[in-house]
Amino acid sequence: MPRFSSLLTAASAVLALSAVTPVFAQTVTSAAQVQSGNYAVEPGHTQVGFSVLHFGFTNYFGAFSNASGTLELNAKAPSASKLSVTIPVASVQTTSAKLTDELKSAQWFDAAKFPDATFVSTSVKLAGQNNATVNGNLTLHGVTKPVTLSVHFIGAGVNPMDKKYTTGFEATGTLNRSDFGIKMYVPYVGDTVTLRIAGAFEKQD
Repeated sequence: MPRFSSLLTAASAVLALSAVTPVFAQTVTSAAQVQSGNYAVEPGHTQVGFSVLHFGFTNYFGAFSNASGTLELNAKAPSASKLSVTIPVASVQTTSAKLTDELKSAQWFDAAKFPDATFVSTSVKLAGQNNATVNGNLTLHGVTKPVTLSVHFIGAGVNPMDKKYTTGFEATGTLNRSDFGIKMYVPYVGDTVTLRIAGAFEKQD
């Protein structure tokens, strides 16, 4: 009986893998194979994470959500692609409810006065297979400054849940928050902010 039970378990595992395989077969992992076109940010799976050095002890993490925006993706001529993203500042979250509320206040992001942060690309340059350098203007706290993102293509294909063609990227970058007038507790809380962004986009046409 134990041997028969093991065989049943193995067979079930094989069947499960067989059922999943067709879903993953639809996903491409080469940026050159992505469908060109107009895309919209998929807010449910787009996350903007950030971290700062906290009193020299730890890197403290937070995140923004509910992003919106557009991507004009040209797979044959990536340098012609364009990106525009808007992030509601009040969506900021940390593991401390007190700090989350404080970050929304006038001492920090001042979400009431400056409700949105926006990033608009100015150039896209390939940096090897599946990688690109995206330069753009970030408007945050009422200040606009250039920011550079290193972008890596993750994959693209039909989402098995909503049946929409989706493409995803990961981006990293840094900025100095004092450049945007957010100077609270500098230098005790780090001036340099590290960004890590997971971007999901759904094809519109």
